[in-house]
Amino acid sequence: MTRYVIGRLGGVVVILLAVCLFTYLIFFKLSPDPAVMICGKTCTPDRIDSIRTVLGLNQPLLTQFWEFLQGIVAGRDYGTAHCSAPCLGYSFQTNESVWTMITARLPVSITVAVGAAILWLLAGVAGGLISAVRQGTWWDRSAMALALTGVSVPNYVLALVLQYLLVVKLQVLPFPSAPAFSDNPGLWFESYLMPWTVLAIGYACLYARLTRANVIDTLAENFVRTARAKGLQRSLILRRHALRPALTPITTIFGMDFAGLLGGALITETVFGLNGIGKLAADSIAKNDQPVIMAVTLLAAFFVVIGNVVVDLVYTALDPRVRITSA
Repeated sequence: MTRYVIGRLGGVVVILLAVCLFTYLIFFKLSPDPAVMICGKTCTPDRIDSIRTVLGLNQPLLTQFWEFLQGIVAGRDYGTAHCSAPCLGYSFQTNESVWTMITARLPVSITVAVGAAILWLLAGVAGGLISAVRQGTWWDRSAMALALTGVSVPNYVLALVLQYLLVVKLQVLPFPSAPAFSDNPGLWFESYLMPWTVLAIGYACLYARLTRANVIDTLAENFVRTARAKGLQRSLILRRHALRPALTPITTIFGMDFAGLLGGALITETVFGLNGIGKLAADSIAKNDQPVIMAVTLLAAFFVVIGNVVVDLVYTALDPRVRITSA
């Protein structure tokens, strides 16, 4: 098991280096003039020459990339400005470290992702399990029809409808404003309830359909029939023999979905005006702030890679066969 974990962590380092190199090539090699792109839409020739000098764009590409990696580990100087580690770049439009901009927005994205994930896991797995147990009943047909409807509705449409009904028409919830939990826990919960719901509905419907299909397939396996023949309680069969193997594919997509949300829920954060990573990426694209776009891309890739490793480790707890293989 220890050898397996060390091997996976070593693979993470290699993958992250490859992602950094690939992303750096896209933004600095494929761009006609990186200094012009980094400077933004309105810039003077003197400012462009200054950026080109500060970034060392006249040096060989491998030297530029090595300095970029050194900045992530030990920090870097951009002219008179110092970017502390981990330095993912420097925004010449806002004159501040990109990492500072990200850390200011990251708590909002984490709050949105964690809250939505809890809702969609509880609703999706529970709904799918009940539908599988009551296969063919009115509950099963109704739940799957709702699930299909929920998957089909775009997030931004659902967000706008909820805003109109709950904020404008009924006035039961405030417009999302991302207040601090310590200042007002009640307002904090009410402000995030709509974003959580909007994100959770689509995922919960997908997870319900997947859970239902997996549990139905598992209930038809020989080891489940054997458990029934031994006279085990139905609840024990469902919990230990049917649901646990069915959670393996759920774990896979949950790891990827949750990691993706940590990198920013662009549409939801933009519609609700939440200053998270997704909103930061959207604003940076609109302003053509290339260092910020690049840093958000690297951060999202980091979360996905780490999420994949966590999923592999969770597999060892859910499926004993994985433990035997990785031993």
